[in-house]
Amino acid sequence: MTVRDLIILGSSSQQPTRRRNHGAYLLRWNEEGLLFDPGEGTQRQFIYANVAPPTVNRIFVSHFHGDHCLGLGSMLMRLNLDKVTHPIHCYYPASGKKYFDRLRYGTIYHETIQVIEHPISEEGLVHDDGKFQIEAFWLKHGVDNLGYRIKEPDVRKYEKEKLDAFGVKGPLVRELSQKGKLTIDGKEVTLDDVSHVRIGDVFAIVIDTLPCAGALKTAKGAKMLICEATYTEEHRDLAKDYRHMTAKQAATIAKEAGVQHLILTHFSARYLDLRGHLEEARAIFPHTDVAEDLKIFEFPR
Repeated sequence: MTVRDLIILGSSSQQPTRRRNHGAYLLRWNEEGLLFDPGEGTQRQFIYANVAPPTVNRIFVSHFHGDHCLGLGSMLMRLNLDKVTHPIHCYYPASGKKYFDRLRYGTIYHETIQVIEHPISEEGLVHDDGKFQIEAFWLKHGVDNLGYRIKEPDVRKYEKEKLDAFGVKGPLVRELSQKGKLTIDGKEVTLDDVSHVRIGDVFAIVIDTLPCAGALKTAKGAKMLICEATYTEEHRDLAKDYRHMTAKQAATIAKEAGVQHLILTHFSARYLDLRGHLEEARAIFPHTDVAEDLKIFEFPR
């Protein structure tokens, strides 16, 4: 898999609608498939999206309200049915272990897949396997709830013109990479003379929360942030009562966190038209889009 994109498998909040499935988000990145908050019906949404479920390598659950996890069991069973041979890493709040187990073993089936659980009890770096650095931060929703921040490794990129100018050729490139500096024709050459470090991209997801420090930490410097915007400012009181955010609040977080691209999601069923969300957010953070079921957003390098 060489694609880098985000597929919206669902964009509704607690109540699905005719046009919006329960939330679920598939990020295809660096030959892996990262699935976030698989709500009810996620397996079927894969069919509509024309994506094979075995694409999934990692599953993230922010919290154990039903619209964020009821598709977990069926997805694991589907991967089992498809006889995937790669491990499935699952990340979730440790306090929800009993719910994770109920979803995983809710029906009769012979489990053959390898599920690697990552129950999270403390925020910060929770996993670094060389492919991704995964951080999680507590959000504010009344139950243990996590925002996830995923970063790919930094990569050093050599610049051919500079290599030629300093006479670094063939096996000398490997030697310079290993030692950090060389002497060529009496002159010292360092890695920084002929290359630069490409900082790894960051993807962040913030779902079901009031504005809080954890949301800002999750979103900081993200190339793409998908963030809940359950309500518009017209219903700000409802957002506060149910511990959710408005489109304006989501945009404010994106602006303060230095995000590049904001995607709003998790919309209340009361909104048939999302233009109000978009206009409200873009007034603060212009590079905003709204999630629509089966829409694909590029996540370019």
